[in-house]
Parts: sequence; structure tokens; C-alpha cells
Amino acid sequence: MSLRGDVCVVTGACGFLGKRLVQLLLEEEKMAEIRLLDKHVQPQVLLTLEDCRGSTKLSVFEGDIRDAEFVRKVCRGASLVFHTASIIDVNDSVEYREIHGVNVKGTQVLLEACIQENVVSFIYTSTIEVMGPNPRGEPIVNGNEDTIYNCTLKFTYSKTKKEAEQCTLHAHGEVLQNGGRLATCALRPMYIFGEGCRFLLGHMGDGIRNKDVLLRMSRRDALVNPVYVGNVAAAHLQAARGLKDPQKRNLIGGKFYFIADDTPPVSYSDFNHAVMSPLGFGIQEKLMLPLRLLYVVCFFVEILCALLRPVVRVVPPLNRQLLTMLNTPFTFSYQRAEKDLGYKPRYSWEEARLHTVEWLASELPKERGRIRG
Repeated sequence: MSLRGDVCVVTGACGFLGKRLVQLLLEEEKMAEIRLLDKHVQPQVLLTLEDCRGSTKLSVFEGDIRDAEFVRKVCRGASLVFHTASIIDVNDSVEYREIHGVNVKGTQVLLEACIQENVVSFIYTSTIEVMGPNPRGEPIVNGNEDTIYNCTLKFTYSKTKKEAEQCTLHAHGEVLQNGGRLATCALRPMYIFGEGCRFLLGHMGDGIRNKDVLLRMSRRDALVNPVYVGNVAAAHLQAARGLKDPQKRNLIGGKFYFIADDTPPVSYSDFNHAVMSPLGFGIQEKLMLPLRLLYVVCFFVEILCALLRPVVRVVPPLNRQLLTMLNTPFTFSYQRAEKDLGYKPRYSWEEARLHTVEWLASELPKERGRIRG
């Protein structure tokens, strides 16, 4: 089912995934208009899209996703929303009020705007972290949408993404102002890597400071299955096509899907090494301390930060929940997305790795210069 002639909104359009999604839509669909919604839209983003724009109109909307009037204006006349915008925070460095406001209230405002402005399809970018891992570090190997897992989420990021996902799925079937029905679905990508991934840049910077040796923060057997950004963008496109198809709309609507690809399962630390070893980086053989001792250290650091909070906000670089996430086997299948959405990875692991390594190589001189200062 083609999206030809449609008007769509992409929130977080200048973000890591948003940019890639807009580019894919321009390359594969002759849409009437794509509306780029972000807090700030950099001119260079528009320049990079110009070559593939064709006859599609690109409209820029700069503003706050929590502003109901602004969001209604953005959605007016659109038929489809890709909601990729969120605050990503794995260190709990962002105040709860801010991250809840953007991740949850922003999603609620957007859904209400869709109902008021008769937008028929809404695709929410969730995350694997709404699933866990739980504080006990119980593993999941090749899980799927039917996997039952007892988890009390600790990260504010995970909790707000879970709440926003639930808002999205509960909104499926809501009656629009014109009497139509809203169709929604949520995609749960694994850890997303590729060109523009700020987490990879951060790990590379840490490696440069450590004499080109990457820090080991996860055990070798704590396997996860990262997913390439180009494949995540393709999954969003397939979801949009599915929601537009009358025969698939009710099958997909109101459901979530795990999005992975054929990247080999590997620990987070060893994944960093896989994409940075061609640039000359090594990696530590072992964790800096035994895992149990690291948990104890994190516990006391968290207590100290809590005691200091009334005076000064100190964010530790590592906390117990992040340590658990980095050291828990947590892999999932994309079989359901393949069956229902028709999703297939566009890029093999070899292609994804090559593109990522080339991008990191282009960033390496800037990172070295920035760190040497």
C-alpha cells in the first residue's frame, strides 16, 4: 500500500532516527507533504534532504510538542503521524517533570490533536527498555510479543516511554471529529546504532581518553541484539503502509512490535568494539571491578548523590539499573513484525557495520581534537 499523495508529520525530525525516516520517505514515497516537527530544525538538515525531495513539499515546524495549539496546527490536514520525538536519558540526569512532560504529556497532546484534526494513523517509536530488564537481571533470549516478563521499571526514561506507549495503544479506535477512527501502533526497536548515534560517539570519546582502549562495562555473555537505524526507519515505513491498508489496519492497530535485524547477538561493550576495532581501538579484557562489587559501589554513590541533591544535583556516570541493563542477556525476535508488517531488514549486518565504521572514521579526528582541546 503506497503513501502517495499523503501528508505526514514526523516529530523529532532532526533526531537520529527522524532524519533517516524522512530521507527514506522522500526516496520511496511520492508524498504530497512531509512536515518536520522539532524544537529546532537545522538548515543543514534541509540541505541534505534536497537531493531526494522530488516534488514532495517539506514544511518546517519549530516548537514545543507540549503546546496543544501549536501541535494542532501541525496536524491540521495530515493523515499520518510518526512520533519519534522523546527525551532519551539512561543516567536519570533529566528532571522527572521535564522528561514526563515531553515523553508522556507530549504524546497525549499529539494524540488529542490527531483526534481533533482527523489524522487517521499514528505510529509511536517506543523502545526495548519498556520491557526491562528488571532489577534482578533476569534474562530473555529470543523473546517475542507474547513473552511474559515481570518487571518494575526503575529508569524514569523507561517508565515514561512505557506510559506513552500505553496511551498510544489505548487510543486505537478512538472516534475522530469527522466520525472516522484513529489507528495506532507502537514499534519497540532494540538499541539503535548507525550514522549519527551519539552513544557510539560517547564510547569512542571514552576510548580516546583511555589511550584508544574501549572501557568494558558489560560481560561477554550478556548478549543483546542491536538494530541498524536504516532498518528501524524501514520498519516505520512498513507500519505506515500497513495501517493504510484496510485489510491490515485492524490486524496491526493497537499492537506493539519488536524491531530487530540480523546483527549478531553480542554484549554492548563488544558491539562497541566490533564497530571501532577497524579504527584501531582495543577493549579491556575484563570489567574494571567484579560485577557484585560494582553494584555495591553504585549503591553508595547513589546514596551520596541523593544526600547532596538538596544542595547540588550530581549525576553519577553509572548507576545500578544501567549496570543491570548492560549485563543482562536481552534479545528479541522480529518475526511478528515480519509476519504482520511485512518488515524485512534492508541492510545486512555487514552493510550496517560498514556504514557505521565509515561514519565513525569521519568523526574520529573531530573527537580527538575536541578531547585534546
